[in-house]
Amino acid sequence: MTSPKPKTIQTMKPATAAKKLGVPLSATPAEFQASVVSRDELNELQSTPPTWLADLRRNGPHTKQVIAAKLRVSIAGLIRGGITGPLTTAEIDALKAENPEWLERERSLYAEARKEALRLKQR
Repeated sequence: MTSPKPKTIQTMKPATAAKKLGVPLSATPAEFQASVVSRDELNELQSTPPTWLADLRRNGPHTKQVIAAKLRVSIAGLIRGGITGPLTTAEIDALKAENPEWLERERSLYAEARKEALRLKQR
């Protein structure tokens, strides 16, 4: 009878872990950036985020995906609007308050695209 193989620990690069956590790698602590992250460590970070991760998620800087969701536009819409890098929560709130023309236009385009996608899905 053969003995079962020992379980291999899955690891990932810090950039991959940061992406899965929804934060920019450049905003994470140096020790996070310099180490590999196991699947178990990632799960632990997601279930009980340390202070630095909770602060990043709350205050930013945020990734394009998070910025787009908070502004209710597409990522392509962000780029058309000139937003190419991370923004903090305060910067996102300022953009919402300012409500520039490009943001209004991109929100309406995004809403139309979502409505059309829903219509096609219901067919």
